[in-house]
Amino acid sequence: MATKTANVIARVEPDIKEQAEKIMEQLGIPTSVLINMLYKQIIIKKGIPFSVTLANEPKAVSEMSKTEFDSMMEIGLQQAREGKTRPAREVFAELRQEI
Repeated sequence: MATKTANVIARVEPDIKEQAEKIMEQLGIPTSVLINMLYKQIIIKKGIPFSVTLANEPKAVSEMSKTEFDSMMEIGLQQAREGKTRPAREVFAELRQEI
């Protein structure tokens, strides 16, 4: 076990810090141990040990430009013309299963 240590200074949102520390306390893991665990996983995996991606979340209509909206509607119209549709009941049933 290493006898020397180094400091890590990070700025985090206070409410995020508080929530995370409550959970770590319940788990019995001090923040320094958790950070050390994370760093070790980064070394082992030679990268971030969890997926870091940009979410592909749909935009609200109010967030779209007219061009984006028109493009989205054109794609939907084309899919409908080609019969690439599913009944709403089937789609909602699938969504309920995922939740």
